[in-house]
Amino acid sequence: MPPNPARLRARAIVGAALALVLVVAGYGVYDHFRSVTPALPPPGCQAGVGVQAISLDPDQAVIAATIAGVAARHKLPKQAVIIAYAAALQESKMQNLDYGDLDSVGVFQQRPSQGWGPAADLMNPVYATTKFFAALVWVNDYSRMPVDQAAQDVQHSGDGSAYEQWAAVATQLAGYFTGTSPHGVSCWYAPPATATANLAGLARNLAQTFGPAGRRGVVVRITTDRSAQKKAGSVAVVQAQQDAGWTVAGWLVANAQEFGLSEVRYAGYDWIAADGSMGWQRDSAAAAQPDPPRGSIVAG
Repeated sequence: MPPNPARLRARAIVGAALALVLVVAGYGVYDHFRSVTPALPPPGCQAGVGVQAISLDPDQAVIAATIAGVAARHKLPKQAVIIAYAAALQESKMQNLDYGDLDSVGVFQQRPSQGWGPAADLMNPVYATTKFFAALVWVNDYSRMPVDQAAQDVQHSGDGSAYEQWAAVATQLAGYFTGTSPHGVSCWYAPPATATANLAGLARNLAQTFGPAGRRGVVVRITTDRSAQKKAGSVAVVQAQQDAGWTVAGWLVANAQEFGLSEVRYAGYDWIAADGSMGWQRDSAAAAQPDPPRGSIVAG
């Protein structure tokens, strides 16, 4: 039987309509995926950039910044930081552990029974680091010793040679966190859109690490200022001693998530939390803004 022309026309219309639906649906799927913002990476940190960068988790970065800050407070040399990093990496992988061999706790796995102090205090990295450095400065000529020997003279570990394996990494980290290799500490996280920075908490913790603000302190003064760039209002202006500026800036970046900082600016460079995996960038807006006092770090 010959085909029915009317039926063929109906099939053609249905087929064309179905094809149109599929095209529209396909475009809708494409448009949806095209408009989705790529997901930000999970929070993380690094010291350095490129193939030489050392990856750190946020807790490790906070502890590394704390050790460098306590050293700056006590005017200790970079070598003291290297020794402390080697010890912390070997003992705890630079984590603040609440357990360990026998009664060992904390970053350096110090033992209350060996006179290091109460376990609750040793769980505070500032306290634990202060105790470590207090012992280190009694080691004669520690800054000229091999790293493992100096660390062992403080720690009295069962295998003091184990600290040597961390010497190279500790040296790199110390360069970034003490600022001898500037703008090298970077972290990233996604700040909540409506959150405001906890500037009061920031000031308290800066003082706990670096000591009280003052003319002779690492941090000379902390003030708050209105920011034209921030709808939320104020930012902290941290004036630091010139030789410790990048140590303080690195501490601010490492602690940014805890205190809700989304940006830190210093010495012509800008760090932004959401873009932190790209590291510090030249601050293109700096020329259009009033110059802060010399040595000032703007954070908020």
